[in-house]
Amino acid sequence: MLKKLKITDYIIILMAIIFCIISGFVVFKKKNFSNLPIEKESKIQFEVFFRGVTITANEMPFKVGEDAFITIRNVPYTRLKIINFDGRPRLTYVPAKGGSGYDVAEDVSTPNLYDLVVLLEDTAKKTPDGYVAGGNKIKMGIPVVIEGEKYKYSGTISNIVEVEEEQNL
Repeated sequence: MLKKLKITDYIIILMAIIFCIISGFVVFKKKNFSNLPIEKESKIQFEVFFRGVTITANEMPFKVGEDAFITIRNVPYTRLKIINFDGRPRLTYVPAKGGSGYDVAEDVSTPNLYDLVVLLEDTAKKTPDGYVAGGNKIKMGIPVVIEGEKYKYSGTISNIVEVEEEQNL
């Protein structure tokens, strides 16, 4: 036999229905990433800059052609292929010989500290406001986490370039 419902039961049921409706609007709004019209879809390459990464291993963690998992603005995104990679030891200014000006030299006080730049490629939608990939705006200064089998580093996007499609003539 069914029990009679009390006023608190009706309130709980009503709140659950309201919660479901609000959740539906939030999910729908999140997928609708921009009210701006999409101009086109194109391939882009963007560089992620990692400042002051400590690496004591014998080799750099990134490999060209390897896939790395990307998180943009603390939102897990996808795996992207590493197109290029540049890792340089930290540099410092030292007085030039002869006393005029400065030279740039490797900072010997921080032997395991590197500045890294990783080039990634993705397909993005072009809007009047910029590029959007997977619901994430891709702009310089946006925080990015790149993660592989043996590493996880945080950096920022430092450059974005649209890749021109090769035309066969």
